[in-house]
Amino acid sequence: MRVYVPLTLPGLAEAYKAGELGGEVLAAYAVTPALREWYLSDDIEELEYAALNRAALASLRRLAEDSGAARRRVVVAVDVADKAATVDPDRGLEPSALGEVRVAGPVPLGKVASVHVDGGDAEADVTAAVQALAAADAGDDDAQFVVDGAEDHELLWFATQEIPNLVGLGG
Repeated sequence: MRVYVPLTLPGLAEAYKAGELGGEVLAAYAVTPALREWYLSDDIEELEYAALNRAALASLRRLAEDSGAARRRVVVAVDVADKAATVDPDRGLEPSALGEVRVAGPVPLGKVASVHVDGGDAEADVTAAVQALAAADAGDDDAQFVVDGAEDHELLWFATQEIPNLVGLGG
């Protein structure tokens, strides 16, 4: 099963140095039954893209918690055994938890399929989105519009061997 793990660039650097993602439990996003029902599509590529975007929103929330992190969303695509990813039955149908799974961790970096990161041109919109998150969560439509503006930027695809350069540890 492909899962999408929301991170920040410092979080990615920490995972790279440790050689693994997460601790005992890793928050991620995947194509879950609830996501399938919400998205109303049987196209697996569209569903995977929806899960990736849910993880990108979660990355935005992580950026809100880390004022020192570069304002770029980071999502790591990881392949895990189907039974390793579980949906919280108490949150599985909540709109905010669509596609959310928990993965028994830690997950070795060798399981990473790719890394998805905002380009530099997204930083201003991502910064604005981070600042608008709390108001958007409170129901402010204008703030939600700003948060949605970050989604206008496609995450760039990177191979796993590019991680050192992404986090500033490359030679």
